[in-house]
Amino acid sequence: MNRSANTNAVLLLLLCAFFWGASFPVGKHALGEVHALTLVIWRFAIAAACLFAFIKWKRIPIPELRAKQWLWVVGVSIVGVGGLNLGLFTGLAQTNASNGALIMALSPLTTSLIGSLLQRKLLTRGAVFSLVVCLSGALLVLTNGELKRLLSFEFNHGDQIIFLGMLCWSLYTYLTQGISRWMPMIPYTFIGMLAGLGVISVVAAFSAEAHPVQESLAISQIVLADLLFIGVFGTVGGYLLWISGVKQLGAANASLFFNFVPIFAALTAVTFGQNVTGLQLLGMAVVISGLLLPRLTHWRQQRFARMG
Repeated sequence: MNRSANTNAVLLLLLCAFFWGASFPVGKHALGEVHALTLVIWRFAIAAACLFAFIKWKRIPIPELRAKQWLWVVGVSIVGVGGLNLGLFTGLAQTNASNGALIMALSPLTTSLIGSLLQRKLLTRGAVFSLVVCLSGALLVLTNGELKRLLSFEFNHGDQIIFLGMLCWSLYTYLTQGISRWMPMIPYTFIGMLAGLGVISVVAAFSAEAHPVQESLAISQIVLADLLFIGVFGTVGGYLLWISGVKQLGAANASLFFNFVPIFAALTAVTFGQNVTGLQLLGMAVVISGLLLPRLTHWRQQRFARMG
């Protein structure tokens, strides 16, 4: 593999992780002025517009699918894209950005667990190790280090909602692997943005708390910048960078960079004046260790095998 191309891919994936991580505190800041549903509508509208322009620029065709395939694509998108964003930004209104990023960092592991359950396959030893360590790190933060909260299942309501959103995203990620065999990813993502925009708009129409039109008319310039960042960089930019990195390094190697998301979220939260506790930093370190150690051990074994 070309070393220069690999270096560029690493930089692109780090930039992607930064965009995704920064979206948590940026979103938290925007929620001080707009409702979560209004934020998500803006995100989907901006992302759909950008992806539409990109598709036209690259002349990417929208494939012709059967009615059953369209139903499957839209249904999976509503659950995954709509469920993630509804859970994520509704939850962020009741918890902090670092907790949200930490919960989302469990997504790759949860996706593997869902795959094992649906395919009726046992997890590998490395996956079991990651599961135990990562859940320990996440529970350390979510219970604020208090064992009695764990025993009585007392968790922050916002954390619970984000966790449900993360499960929706993990299921979406797993199901997308099958869809990608007959649906190109960029048109698929564009359809996902439109499906998400539709379902969230319907939810907002029946919400007594969200007023997207009135809130948008009264929005401040700084929150407008927040929404543009989330839509352009945190959604479209991050996705295109991720695709580029995966093509060069492969999905397994690229997934490691997802571990930087909570780190960048914490660093960005500090610049916004949002509190990041020592316990949250410890929890992040435990989660990242649980995700990285099995991979590093596997690489080391492969290296020794080649040397032998």
